[in-house]
Amino acid sequence: MLNTLITSKTRVRLLVKFFLNPTMKSYLRQLADEFGESTNSVRIELNRLTEAGLLESFAEGNTIMYQAKESYPLFPEIKSIVSKITGIDTIIEDVFNKLGSVDKAYLIGDYAKGIDSGTIEIILVGDKVEEKVLIELVKKAEELIGRTINYSIFNKEELINYNNLNKAPILVLWSR
Repeated sequence: MLNTLITSKTRVRLLVKFFLNPTMKSYLRQLADEFGESTNSVRIELNRLTEAGLLESFAEGNTIMYQAKESYPLFPEIKSIVSKITGIDTIIEDVFNKLGSVDKAYLIGDYAKGIDSGTIEIILVGDKVEEKVLIELVKKAEELIGRTINYSIFNKEELINYNNLNKAPILVLWSR
């Protein structure tokens, strides 16, 4: 859907990568390798998005890093559009309205890194999560958005242990 509004496939990928996980930073060659595109096409789009104010660039050693500019006036709206396009907002609303005692939900894996891999990984934190309801909702959400959803249910202590063992990005999707 975003592809019909924005004709540059590279620009769409950059928006998804940076606005799905605004704290994530990346550099030109890393993005070109990840997207399987030339550094020149990625550079052009990075420059356009930076000039428009959506991204900020900064030096980290000899490398120019890029990151979403959270102070951009339309940042919340763009982040919301990216979330809707990837289907994450649909999952969140359906799941949390029908589940039991869920305190928080986190996005992990590729989507937390800003990579649209087709598999959404979620951690739910709570004491009394209705897993039968969750299984049914996940099936429906997968059909609706055309992506695979993997989930784990943790209590608060298990989440602390997970965070201590994994240094990968973890994003808060929802909090009670």
